[in-house]
Amino acid sequence: MKNIKKYSLLLLFFLAFTSISCDDSKDELSGGSALGGEISIKNKLIGYVVGNGLNTSYDNEISIFQGNEKVVSIDVYKTFTTKNLNNAEIKSNTVLLKTLTTPAISQQEVISLGVTYNDLAADLTISGNPLPTSDALLNIGDYWTLTYVSHLDNGNVHKTTNSTKIAVGTRFSGVYKCVEAQYYRIGVLLYTETAWPSETIIEAVDATTYKVVNYLGVFTGNTFYFTIVNDVIDIPLTYNGSNQLGNGQPFISCNSNPSDMALVNCGSSNVVIRDDVEGKDLLKMSFGYYTPGSGPRVFYQVMEKIVN
Repeated sequence: MKNIKKYSLLLLFFLAFTSISCDDSKDELSGGSALGGEISIKNKLIGYVVGNGLNTSYDNEISIFQGNEKVVSIDVYKTFTTKNLNNAEIKSNTVLLKTLTTPAISQQEVISLGVTYNDLAADLTISGNPLPTSDALLNIGDYWTLTYVSHLDNGNVHKTTNSTKIAVGTRFSGVYKCVEAQYYRIGVLLYTETAWPSETIIEAVDATTYKVVNYLGVFTGNTFYFTIVNDVIDIPLTYNGSNQLGNGQPFISCNSNPSDMALVNCGSSNVVIRDDVEGKDLLKMSFGYYTPGSGPRVFYQVMEKIVN
């Protein structure tokens, strides 16, 4: 009897151990959660150029990772934003732009999305009025926001946090990469173009004014403004009544502090080099800021427009 009990205990221990060690139903990397159904958007910002034609296509790509859960379709919604006479933003209704389908066969799938002005304007209203039939009546700074809802093969529906902004602007608004740069801190070269971000967003504010979003050279958390008139770039020390700041310190320029800016090519900078063949326009810019009690921090950057 004692031997039977002993064998029974050993058998129970063996079965329990086997059950724990051989349970392959769990995903150790994800804590057992299902993988797949993830989408990413190639372009977060697309520049809409007024006058390029109502049927010009503005293209984007959606990448899908197909795992245990598979995306079978994606609903793309659109909302339009403009400003009223008091410069306050007002938004349109939100409507379905397109539904994209995928065979859900490959692990990595890419879907193309192209939209025209007629696609973007259809069925949208602002304060009860439809969008104009001609894009000439749009304002610089108006924009559409595209949002994405994915439908999975198991019936689940996910709204992604990714979105695309299609901003009404001019030729020089868009996404840029840095092809040449220097950053000097109190006369010492610390960074070149390899440290610059892979993408920098430049938005049009009006017909001549532009906003650099988030990046002051290599530093995040900074937004600044500049103008382009007759292919000459001016980076003012103030904008809209306030000082322009870099990392919290006041801007300096080639005109205001020429001796401090001597290392950043002021003589050949702050100009536009147009590319009328491929559209890869260059913006050559010199700017800086001054830290009291320490000294100047100065930048030179050549930004090339990314053409998709």
